[in-house]
Amino acid sequence: MESAVVRGPRVGRVHWEYVVPIGGVHLLACLALLPWCFSWSGVILALVGTNVFGTLGINLCYHRLLAHRSLTVPRWLERSFATLALCSLEDTPARWVANHRLHHVHSDEELDPHSPRDGIGWSHAGWLFRAAPQRRTYAFFEKYARDILADDYYRWLERKHYSVIWIYLAHAVLFALAGYAVGWWTTGERAEALRLAASWVVWGVYVRTVLVWHITWSVNSLTHLFGYRTYETSEDSRNNWLVGLVAMGEGWHNNHHHDPASASVQHRWWEIDPTYYVILLLERAGLATDVVRPRHVRVRERALSAG
Repeated sequence: MESAVVRGPRVGRVHWEYVVPIGGVHLLACLALLPWCFSWSGVILALVGTNVFGTLGINLCYHRLLAHRSLTVPRWLERSFATLALCSLEDTPARWVANHRLHHVHSDEELDPHSPRDGIGWSHAGWLFRAAPQRRTYAFFEKYARDILADDYYRWLERKHYSVIWIYLAHAVLFALAGYAVGWWTTGERAEALRLAASWVVWGVYVRTVLVWHITWSVNSLTHLFGYRTYETSEDSRNNWLVGLVAMGEGWHNNHHHDPASASVQHRWWEIDPTYYVILLLERAGLATDVVRPRHVRVRERALSAG
């Protein structure tokens, strides 16, 4: 299927509620360029944290668990994963899920909030910087995220939307305290403890947040522009090797649009899906149930049971 002609960029009032924190965290992440803020432990925290907060929080919880209901986990575990997602500052569960479900209903159409047909910059991050009051109404959430708001914790997060900022700041403080403690324990020097605390916050929080953001945003932008199409779906989704690897499986986006209910996006042996492997581990441990297999597996299982 050929992509439609690219539309012009959308215009509207600047959404300062997103511009300020996104711009601010990017600026704070630039502190990583200062030698004083560098530490190998901080770099390791950034890389590991990208997978912990991004894979468990965004991929597994926000996307496959909440948005598509591809599995079920105990309520305490679901809320824990959702809190990890909040530490990536990607909005409340209800807002994230509602926008994602809207994307699936109107993918690459006029109502798609982040289609690359409006420009790659728009789909990557620009859509976040323009106010969309129609997507902040109770009617919108009632239509696309009613099941999310049925949960007391998620409903409280939506009522107290700025609590997301406080949760993010609180987890940054925890990183700082842990860095200070380790620095003091290993060197016994206050200056070195302060330096390690700063390094852990800059790399483990700010750099990691920026990495998770751009990985997530690349699924919206790059995987609707570049890659191969296994299935002739009704939109422009593609399987993208680069995004598939850095986004822990999320880049096999054409597979996902072909079968959005599935907990897995791995349709060929080499389309590795680490997020799904984590789901299988949770299932093996008895912490995940009702795991939805890919459509071709479901069809085969139905055929076997019918036979």
